[in-house]
Amino acid sequence: MHTRRAAVLVAGSWGTALANVLADNGCEVTLWTRSQEQADEINTKRQNSRYLPDFTLHETIRATTSVAEAIQDARLILLAAPSSAMREVARSIHDYAPKQALLVHATKGFEPDTLQRMSAVIEDELPSWQDRVVVLSGPSHAEEVSHKCPTTIVVASRTTSEAEEVQDWLINPYFRVYTNPDVIGVEVGGALKNIIALGAGLSDGLSFGDNAKAALLTRGLAEIARLGVSLGANPLTFAGLAGVGDLIVTCTSQHSRNWRAGYMIGQGHTLNEVLSTMGMVVEGVKTTRAACLLSRKHGVEMPIAEQLYQVLFENKTPREAVEALMGRGRTHEMEEVAIEAAANWQE
Repeated sequence: MHTRRAAVLVAGSWGTALANVLADNGCEVTLWTRSQEQADEINTKRQNSRYLPDFTLHETIRATTSVAEAIQDARLILLAAPSSAMREVARSIHDYAPKQALLVHATKGFEPDTLQRMSAVIEDELPSWQDRVVVLSGPSHAEEVSHKCPTTIVVASRTTSEAEEVQDWLINPYFRVYTNPDVIGVEVGGALKNIIALGAGLSDGLSFGDNAKAALLTRGLAEIARLGVSLGANPLTFAGLAGVGDLIVTCTSQHSRNWRAGYMIGQGHTLNEVLSTMGMVVEGVKTTRAACLLSRKHGVEMPIAEQLYQVLFENKTPREAVEALMGRGRTHEMEEVAIEAAANWQE
């Protein structure tokens, strides 16, 4: 039997938390970071203070700044880079990745320039893994996973056997893993919920109350499904962990960077002020731009995303955006296109 050796790139909060899950499951885990200082802190103090403060990493996790060293002999390679850096990170492992390794990504977003999903970006750079990339998504704050709070996620792949193998690597008593064949739906749900989380934080920052946030989440889910279906997703996926599950956790928790960013904007801070204060990537900002471009390209209505785009990038005030949403023309709640798409996807 092969050694259960895993590599995780990069050592942000989510990558570090997932490295800890793998180590808890008896894997030899190497965590890659660009920062020698961060690698030294992980190796000597078992700490990653910038991304997961007040948490002690598993004693078997080893950090390195060498990509070749990180992925040498790895059976599982897990990419958790920001969406804007995913292509660079995927390219960096091209010459070193063992050809039979499982390749998993855990990043929720679109590439800003190409509007591609992360699996498509990875497959561009690593053609040996064409249609073999496994996607990990679902409601999962790194802070809670690191403290072994009960968490349930989903892994998606076009190849059932590979999704099930990743499931075996990750599942344990506090980290439950389901499989799903809908790669597009799982990726789209994980990316677009960050937009709605920005809106939920903004609503809370304006003290609009629970009624407003419930409506925002519900209609936001409709927008996510609408765009997802146009891209080829099964609409039923959005009723699952990568859809409504991830949407709920990201829109209601102060662990969420996207919620916190929206909250600050709702309280009157500018986007630049928010991003400089946060000090970490807020995926929902770039995803809002990508989603609006995709919706226009595919002729899909996304009024919440459009109003958030105008707040983030066109100096529209949050209150003006809410007034525009509330003043839209009358429409039906149920959308026949989603019901028909679900039936077609199953055929």
